[in-house]
Amino acid sequence: MIDLTTWNLTIPVGVPATTIATPALAGGYQDRYFQSKDGTISFWAPVNGSTTSNSEYPRSEMRETYADGSLRNWSYSAATNVLSATAKVTQVPSNGVIAFSQIHTKQSTSPPLMLGYQYSAKAGYGSVVIAFRGKPSDADSKKIVLSSKIKLNQDFSYKINLGKDGTLSIALTEPSGTIKSWQGKLDKAWKSHSLYFKAGVYTLDNSGYGTEAGATTFKQLKLEHL
Repeated sequence: MIDLTTWNLTIPVGVPATTIATPALAGGYQDRYFQSKDGTISFWAPVNGSTTSNSEYPRSEMRETYADGSLRNWSYSAATNVLSATAKVTQVPSNGVIAFSQIHTKQSTSPPLMLGYQYSAKAGYGSVVIAFRGKPSDADSKKIVLSSKIKLNQDFSYKINLGKDGTLSIALTEPSGTIKSWQGKLDKAWKSHSLYFKAGVYTLDNSGYGTEAGATTFKQLKLEHL
């Protein structure tokens, strides 16, 4: 069972997009954009959904909180911060691109880390891509292909580990069992930023019919601050 008492949920409804508070989410909230059943949670965000005030793309995505619903923000130097999950991408928009996990920052719209999925219909596979911004001032993130062998509807596991010294490690287990890993380091300028984890689906496309969407399902999702 995935613990929902440390997350809120943004869904692509209303202007700006609506946030479902932690107590309501943990209390059994469900709709067409978020489903919790049989120990899994599923997210769906159509390309024509509404957006948050600082984004042009729709999302059905959870954001880290405390159990009372207040937002949880942390400095990376205060603890070892870990998100581990088992997930699958079940739908992509026409451009094939979604994001499914982030380390975001309260101070900016440009996060230090985004994990995305890029599907190629021709290849029949998708790639998990790391978007890494080493410094808060970096205009663009560095893109690293972590794995290129993940089909739609295939489970993969991953772990994001951000240490007290700013070392960021990502390990992904492909459906075949092969482990792919990457390591980078945040610049010390990120120490002054309040960070938080996000997970779900962020559909990086905003044109097309309402049936076009991004979707993910998680069978395991855990946060740790050690």
